Amino acid sequence: MAAAERERKRSVRAAATQGRQVERQQRMALAQQSREDATAAKQAKAQYLQDRQGEVDDLNAEVKERIDAIQSILAHTLGTDDRISFESLRIRTRFAAFKLPTELTPATPSQERAVPPLSWAQKLVPGAASRQARLIEQARSEHQADLASFHRAEAVKQAEAAKARDDHERRKAEFEADQQRRNAEVDEFEADYLSKEPEAIVAYNEMVLTRSEYPEEGFPQGFRLAYNPAASELVVEYELPLVSVVPAEAEYRYVKSRDVIEAKDRKASETKQLYQDLVAAVTLRTLHELFEADQAQALNLVTFTGILDTIDPANGREVRVPVVSVRATKAEFEHIRLDKVDKIACLRNLGAQVSSRPDELQAVKPIVEFNMVDKRFIEQGDALSGLESRPNLMDLTPSEFEILVSNLFGKMGLETKLTRSSRDGGVDAVAFDTRPVLGGKVVIQAKRYRDTVGVSAVRDLYGTMLNEGASKGILVCTSGYGVDAYNFSKDKPLELIDGGGLLYLLREHAGTHARIAI
Repeated sequence: MAAAERERKRSVRAAATQGRQVERQQRMALAQQSREDATAAKQAKAQYLQDRQGEVDDLNAEVKERIDAIQSILAHTLGTDDRISFESLRIRTRFAAFKLPTELTPATPSQERAVPPLSWAQKLVPGAASRQARLIEQARSEHQADLASFHRAEAVKQAEAAKARDDHERRKAEFEADQQRRNAEVDEFEADYLSKEPEAIVAYNEMVLTRSEYPEEGFPQGFRLAYNPAASELVVEYELPLVSVVPAEAEYRYVKSRDVIEAKDRKASETKQLYQDLVAAVTLRTLHELFEADQAQALNLVTFTGILDTIDPANGREVRVPVVSVRATKAEFEHIRLDKVDKIACLRNLGAQVSSRPDELQAVKPIVEFNMVDKRFIEQGDALSGLESRPNLMDLTPSEFEILVSNLFGKMGLETKLTRSSRDGGVDAVAFDTRPVLGGKVVIQAKRYRDTVGVSAVRDLYGTMLNEGASKGILVCTSGYGVDAYNFSKDKPLELIDGGGLLYLLREHAGTHARIAI
């Protein structure tokens, strides 16, 4: 009994020991799992933090890339040859030679199936010779059938091959005709350009500016060109990028405690400086590209006006604001080391008008109004001085009267341009009132009439004014206007000046005492 009791206690102790061992193993397993989970969580957290920092690095790299692109606008073009190669515009490739498709390649006809000759033993068999003859005849007949089928198939292939050759020759002829036409156009374009035809000069320089490579985002690269052959001057109105092209963020950082990526705003002074530098860089770059590409030596002068085409935040209306205007001679510009200059200082040394706050749409006065460069404009001469010898306005020819009216409005402070009588579309003169608020484009028609001017002439003036996009129309005559003419012009931006009004304006603004004697 004592031994049994001792055995029972040993069993109990053993069971307890085993239980404790199992518990320890479970605790150890749980602890190990916990350690593994903690390690995994720690690794996951480290990876997450690394990924977030990677996002910040990518954002900062993007900001730096945009800033670098802005700051290298001028340097980017200095290593580029901006001349247009006329040879590159021509087509010099040869049309591919004809290659017969594999399936149309001529085939070789099959040979007649050979019938093996009879051996000496087979010849002893009765009827063997006749069977041999039948087999030979059958092979010959099958071969003739196969040969006829082969020739039919070959005839079809030959027809398709001939069609393929004809199609190839047709496409080749079309290609060569297009090539010849294209190359002839390039030859004509090159000849016109080198002979300094105004339209060719404009087209060539449009190509130069169009192929100039700028960053894709924020650079509109819109422009208008006009060429004045008398002064060998190219007038450029160029749409500049807005201040929004400069990144508003200076840098990004990750805030670990709140798990957010925050942007640090760029200082307003830094944005202003970067943007002013950008405006100057685009201006100098454009001048450089045009002068460098001038193979015809057609550009003695380039007048550049940089425009911001945007929305005025003060009133929400669309505005076109000139923020830089410069006129540079080729001889002067070619001596500038663009890789060394301070861009703003360089422009000011060229006599440029540069806005001190283009980011706030602060405008400058263009050196040349683009609208003043028009193919219709001609030299108008001076008709006022000649009135002393011929004071009667009715003694003037119609063209002399138009010159007189244009001279008069020039004396009144407007910038006037006389138009060609054969292509004027109803406009005798165009005047520009350069005042910033009240000014605008004015179309002027002059009528040296003996009789009363009817309403039809006033209607024509109004239509011309709308077509020209002018803010006002003025009709000047040597006689007077009917009631219908005055009624039509009422509540419209039209002004009718009769003979008496014209004499008064000549006396007050030109000091000329003229008369109208019919």
